[in-house]
Amino acid sequence: MSRSCSEATVGQTEADPGGASLRRTPRQARSRARLARVLAAAERVLVEEGVEALTTTRVAAEAKVSVGSLYQYLPDRNAIIDALAAGYFARLEAAMDELVRVAAAERWEDPVGVLVDAFAGIYRSEHGFRALWFGSGLTERTRAADREHKRRMADGVRRVLLALDAAADDEPLARSCHAATLTADALAQEAFRRDASGDEDILNEAKVMLRGYLTAITSRHQPGLTGDAAARGYGGPGARP
Repeated sequence: MSRSCSEATVGQTEADPGGASLRRTPRQARSRARLARVLAAAERVLVEEGVEALTTTRVAAEAKVSVGSLYQYLPDRNAIIDALAAGYFARLEAAMDELVRVAAAERWEDPVGVLVDAFAGIYRSEHGFRALWFGSGLTERTRAADREHKRRMADGVRRVLLALDAAADDEPLARSCHAATLTADALAQEAFRRDASGDEDILNEAKVMLRGYLTAITSRHQPGLTGDAAARGYGGPGARP
């Protein structure tokens, strides 16, 4: 969970070059390091100057490489945006995979609280992610990739619930987890639009809403888990905000 955006992007593109709009996939260690340096420079420009500043000329100057070297991998601003977004998606999905692993080993009293707090923490640390998402320069390719990313995150929520033995694995569960993910994402974005550290009131209201929804999901899939038992499993009255 500690990898940088640029490292995550380079790692992803080795498996799926098209996912990050690379013109060419770096093969040698030196080339991968150069691409990581370019993406780190692009992220600095994004955070400090905004998405409009993400031109190939500006990014090449920040990375101290020639524009020709940049063109080998990232031919235009859209490709730079897509590559940065791919890195953010990879980081969020890696964090979800780790949470699924931990959920299988631990019994969380408040899984909603754990998930919301974990991803709020990533939002706080990923200044580039916020700058990209709250700017006006998202490409159609990135928007389409984001829709697929949210489906993968929803599948992560499904896997967390299954790891906690909280639900049966079926199509309604997948649909419910997708709806919960879309809701959580919208509320998180609003919380971080209001406050760079995340508006605590909005985040707490998100937890209340999602606890109620996931308790309903649990009750639907496990009819025997109702009332106090459901509340204990999904952040009932005793759970922290």
